[in-house]
Amino acid sequence: MEHKYPSLSERIQSMLIDQVLIVVLMFAFASMLDQFENSPDWIRIVLFFGIWGVYEPIAMTFGGSMGNYAKGIRVRKFNSGLESINILQAYIRYFVKIALGWLSFLTINMNTGRRAVHDLAAATVMIKKYNKQS
Repeated sequence: MEHKYPSLSERIQSMLIDQVLIVVLMFAFASMLDQFENSPDWIRIVLFFGIWGVYEPIAMTFGGSMGNYAKGIRVRKFNSGLESINILQAYIRYFVKIALGWLSFLTINMNTGRRAVHDLAAATVMIKKYNKQS
């Protein structure tokens, strides 16, 4: 079975959906903490870094983030296009993506699997979700 790969545009749209979701979560948690008098600042700091440092890697182990699901794309192990990635691959992928930022996407149009640098580093690939009918 040959895979179809998402375009750079689809991947960016997916990321933007995730960023909006993360901002909404941050506001929701801040609003909940405002209900308590004198909530310590360290709780806000932990929630902030927790949301940014946990959401994407954990979501990727389940096939993709909310943005990925909305755009119909999934992350998979490169050597097995149907197998979900593990938590180590998810964190390698995430940290390389964060470290390089937009530069990580420069290689998408330079290889057959449309893999970004963070995909290459973590041995992952983004694929389009298959319809059961096709």
